[in-house]
Amino acid sequence: MAGRGEDENLITEGDSLSGQDNGSAGARSMPAICDPSHWSHRIVVLSFMCFLGFGSYFCYDNPAALQTQVIQDMKLNTSGFMQLYAWYSWPNVVLCFLGGFLLDRVFGIRLGTIIFATFVLVGQIIFAGGALAGRFWLMEVGRFVFGIGGESLAVAQNTYAVNWFKGKELNLVFGLQLSMARLGSTVNMNIMGWVYDSIKDLVGSAGPTTLGIALMIGASTCLLSLTSALVLGYLDRRAERILNKEEGKTGEVIKLTDVKDFPLQLWLIFIICVCYYVAIFPFIGLGQVFFIEKFDFSPAEARAINSVVYIISAPASPVLGFIVDRTGKNVLWVAFAIVGTLAAHMMLAFTFWTPWIAMCLMGGTYSLLACALWPMVSFVVPEHQLGTAYGFMQSIQNLGLALIAMAAGSILDNRGYLFLEVFFCACICMALIAAVMLYFVDLLRGGDLNLSAAARARLLKSVSTDSE
Repeated sequence: MAGRGEDENLITEGDSLSGQDNGSAGARSMPAICDPSHWSHRIVVLSFMCFLGFGSYFCYDNPAALQTQVIQDMKLNTSGFMQLYAWYSWPNVVLCFLGGFLLDRVFGIRLGTIIFATFVLVGQIIFAGGALAGRFWLMEVGRFVFGIGGESLAVAQNTYAVNWFKGKELNLVFGLQLSMARLGSTVNMNIMGWVYDSIKDLVGSAGPTTLGIALMIGASTCLLSLTSALVLGYLDRRAERILNKEEGKTGEVIKLTDVKDFPLQLWLIFIICVCYYVAIFPFIGLGQVFFIEKFDFSPAEARAINSVVYIISAPASPVLGFIVDRTGKNVLWVAFAIVGTLAAHMMLAFTFWTPWIAMCLMGGTYSLLACALWPMVSFVVPEHQLGTAYGFMQSIQNLGLALIAMAAGSILDNRGYLFLEVFFCACICMALIAAVMLYFVDLLRGGDLNLSAAARARLLKSVSTDSE
């Protein structure tokens, strides 16, 4: 997670790392853009960091962007279609615990990033090849392989960010990386349907061949990510040699024995996380047909509105993160975000108001919840347990997404979209109940989850003084 007080301007030069042995005259004599201690070189590195995750996020929602085409060309029902999301999540139930270990102790961050980017590319190629061959089971294998690399690649991306920007512009860098990830999702939602239609015109008909070619074109973004991983590995190795610094570490020390010591507040945070996100990502995965059937949208309009959550999240996440940092009151912000998302789902379920209102509301509240919820983990567990806590949180989130993806497909096949929306509303209500319980449990136990930013700063200063 991004640290606090690290929001200095990206274009600053007062960070020449003069305290380090940076190869002295050699580093100072090279052009600024080639000097790893100079801001202009770090901007080059940052650009490759951003593109590192672009392909993964672009291809993750390929099924959502081509929902109608996948179901028709592969002759699936909705339950079978949602297996593509379930198979992505299954490996990450385990890899959330192992990914950081593999990056730190086995491969190293540079080789590990390249390996996981390769998994993403190979998984997407298998996925596209399964469509070309008309073999849905092969598409499922591809999504499983893709999932092995996807989440761990995000861990590697964050590790590179901390290694290059810690103590300088880390908050801004995390915000830019998140914005690029959302840009990848947005471009996918709005372009893959057009790509499919263009290929259909060239081939002369729809079908597995057209679908496979479209997905293979999508794999080019994963090739971009792999290229970025290779360049980052070279630049990081070069900086290590010039500046005599160590290779980056994820800092995710996982000890499963820590789980028994987790406080009640943390378990409530886990419940909020699972119950909230299972009403967002599966909905987006199924949203295109929903907007076509209920609101008579064209496929292009449906794809556009289905991407609104990601479009809003890209610029809103850094801004809302800054607001939450400055105000505190995390539990209240979480509760507000949950209520807003519940209102959005209820509008979609029970009204015929223009869905742009509901989707814009959902995009804003989705961004707000992420900014307020994830930092709370660091408030309730000691630092040495943070790796385990975040790993466990991601693990049960992926488990919930896998199970709910299958359940959502089955509900839609048997009961329709109205019943599915009621189901999503029920999940959001469970998250709201957990948030209310979290507020009172934290209050009774004298916790600091809902303190203002000023009060939390005074508390941290007092604790620091006492420890000294």
